[in-house]
Amino acid sequence: MSSAASVVNEAVEWSAEARFAVYYAPSRASAWWQAGSEWLGGDVESGVPYTPPQPATLVRAVSELTQAPRRYGWHGTLVAPFRLADGVTSLGLLDDARAWARQQAPFDLPVEAATLGDFVALRPALPAGDAAMRELASSALRTLGGLRAKPSAADLARRLAAPLTERQRSLLIEWGYPYVFDEFRFHMTLSSSLEAADERAALVAWWHERAAGLGPLVVDSAALFVEPAPGEPFALWQRLPFQTGGVAQQ
Repeated sequence: MSSAASVVNEAVEWSAEARFAVYYAPSRASAWWQAGSEWLGGDVESGVPYTPPQPATLVRAVSELTQAPRRYGWHGTLVAPFRLADGVTSLGLLDDARAWARQQAPFDLPVEAATLGDFVALRPALPAGDAAMRELASSALRTLGGLRAKPSAADLARRLAAPLTERQRSLLIEWGYPYVFDEFRFHMTLSSSLEAADERAALVAWWHERAAGLGPLVVDSAALFVEPAPGEPFALWQRLPFQTGGVAQQ
């Protein structure tokens, strides 16, 4: 089972190869969900494809610039993809994730477009928003981290071969991912790795105006995404609504 449209049934049984992730995804009814899904060429919750917009300042098609993030869908990572530990079921993960989400309070998150390394992404526009997302991600990882399988020796060796600080190496060994807790930086990826600085600048400028028109992200839920088998596109399996209440500014 690999299509986004086929994964809404929470009783689905995923294979042992499936990976799960806790992501932030704007609410389905929001303009932000529509805008991001259009940009990446498809809605990973409904399975509906889109033709991306085409900024006049770009020579290449947007679909050529977004191949990498398209496989993961429109999201910002809270807990990076993981396989389930022995004895843990997808429904057990869903129950625990829902319980965690019910303890979270909604808030607004002003964002801006920026170049991060050689790709373009949305990131929190204010330090307070950055801290709020780091706290949210840390809470999710502490709550759900015990449900993940340890990385295989091959996966661990591959990641340890990357240029990491000692702190990041320590986090990778303990938590299966190097960019968590104090190393976490929330972002929503808008492009693949791009060598051309003019392409990155054009994307940042276009999304600067787009983000201003859309306003802050409303962080009122998280979502469980699933990769059914290695290399397959991720799909939004289940949304995880936060507790009801007013939305606080960040």
